[in-house]
Amino acid sequence: MTPSTPQQPQDEAQRQARSGGGLILLTLCTLAALAVLLALGKWQLDRLAWKEDLIGKITARVDAPPTPAPAESAWPRLDVHAEEYRHVTASGRYDFARQTLVHANAPKENGVVRAGYVVLTPLVLANGGVVLVNRGFVPMEMRGALADVDARTPVEATVTGLLRASQVRDPFVPADDPASGEWFTRDIAAIAAAQGLKRVAPFIIDADAPARYTEGPRGGLTVVSFPNRHLEYALTWFGLAATLLGVYGAFVWRRLRERRQT
Repeated sequence: MTPSTPQQPQDEAQRQARSGGGLILLTLCTLAALAVLLALGKWQLDRLAWKEDLIGKITARVDAPPTPAPAESAWPRLDVHAEEYRHVTASGRYDFARQTLVHANAPKENGVVRAGYVVLTPLVLANGGVVLVNRGFVPMEMRGALADVDARTPVEATVTGLLRASQVRDPFVPADDPASGEWFTRDIAAIAAAQGLKRVAPFIIDADAPARYTEGPRGGLTVVSFPNRHLEYALTWFGLAATLLGVYGAFVWRRLRERRQT
């Protein structure tokens, strides 16, 4: 009778081979995940440098003395986003009959946010071009009285304020309804089309606050602050990378110790 061959060493060898293959796969997956986490951290550091440079440039533009707004001849090739928040000035005649009220909230004061509108009034330049001027904020209850205020406002005006780009619609913002006069986005092209305006500048001027506020739209409320949490995000990604390495190292150490004991 042929004696049976012990199977335990062979089974153990197969188990260790499978374990080794699993460890290789785990290592590859860990390296791939680590590369992604480090890349995300590096990307946030790049964004941090970009954001700090942008904030520095915008701060310099806001605090600089006002310069003439870009002329109509420059509008077709104007990079509005590169010029945004420049302190500019423009002169012309207000066209109150074709102004647009856009839903907005005033900056929080004493813990209270006031709902209302920003008033976009066409400023007709001497050459016939048109610049939309954000004259400022009015609360909802003032909408009906705005016509009386406009009647007391001089038509000839020299406006000083910040150059702003057309507003991009947020996915959660309701659609504009020009027919009923309900606007939620400062979309230059859409407003110009609805009001029948021609030769309209590709930018808006957010008017500065007047030296002495009496009545009407309240200017000077442009929020010039930008969230800058890119360093926090970068540290989060790098922290996750370090955690992944720690978990992987602990797992491998435990697996190798079990193999040595076996």
